[in-house]
Amino acid sequence: MTERLIQLGHSPDPDDAFMFYALAEGRIDTGEFRFVHLLRDIETLNRWATEGRLEITALSVHAYAYLTDRYRLLPHGASMGERYGPIVVAREPMDPAELPARRIAVPGRLTSAFLALQLAVGAIAEPVIVPFDRILDAVADGEVDAGLVIHEGQLTYERHGLGLVIDLGEWWADATGGLPLPLGANAVRRDLGEETGRRLSALLRESIAFGLDHRAEALAHAARYGRGLDGTLADRFVGMYVNERTLDYGEDGRAAVAELLRRGYDAGLIDRRPDVEFVDEG
Repeated sequence: MTERLIQLGHSPDPDDAFMFYALAEGRIDTGEFRFVHLLRDIETLNRWATEGRLEITALSVHAYAYLTDRYRLLPHGASMGERYGPIVVAREPMDPAELPARRIAVPGRLTSAFLALQLAVGAIAEPVIVPFDRILDAVADGEVDAGLVIHEGQLTYERHGLGLVIDLGEWWADATGGLPLPLGANAVRRDLGEETGRRLSALLRESIAFGLDHRAEALAHAARYGRGLDGTLADRFVGMYVNERTLDYGEDGRAAVAELLRRGYDAGLIDRRPDVEFVDEG
C-alpha cells in the first residue's frame, strides 16, 4: 500500500489536542494515510490556508469566507460557544461601547472572535495584533487598553487582575435567538477530490469520537497544551469546545455559520457573501 502524507494543521491548545489525540498517538487505524501534525496559532493557519498549504487545517469560520475556492468544511471538528465564547477583558471597568475607540489586542484580523466583536460593538479603529497566548499579559502590562481573549484565557483572566468587558458568546446567543457562536472549523482541500475528502473526514470524526470515548487518556494528552490550566480547568475547557456538537454541527450549528458570515457581509466586514459547503460523507 502506497503511503499518502497528509499535513494536518491545528492550534497548540487543549481542545484541538484532545480532538486529534487518537491521530497523533496512533490510536486508530488510518490505512494508507500518514498524518503529520503542524501546530500553529490560528492566524498563521488562516494565512496558510489562503495559500492552500495544508491538506487539512483548522481555520476560523471568519477566514472561511475567503477560502471557499480552496477548501470545504468538514461536518465535524467545530469549536462553538453555547452562550459562552471569546471575551474582552481590561484592567479597569469599561463599557463595551468604548471599545471601538480603544487600543484592543486581538489574536488576528481573520479570527471569528474579531468578527464577532465588531458585530457586537462596531468597527475597532485600532486593533493590535498580538499572539493569542500573550494577550492577557499585554493587557495586564498596559500595552493595550483591552484584549480579545480566546482559548484557555477565558478561564484564567482573573489571575492577571483583569475584569470582563463583554462575553461574545452571550451577546451572540441573545442577538440570534439562541444560536451557538461558530468559532473554529476544520476544512479539507478541494483538490484532493470528493472521495479522499470523505475518507479523511471519516478519520477525523473517528479521532474526535475516540477522544470522547476515552476521555481520561485524551485529557492527559491535551493537558500538555494547557498553559497554566490545572486538571479541573483543562477538563472544563475541553468540555466547552469538544462535545457532541463537535461530532456534528447540527442544523442550528450550520445555520449559525451561515448567519455569522451573512451578518459580517451585511455589516461591510466581509467583502463577499460566501457559499458555505460541507463535505458530504454519504
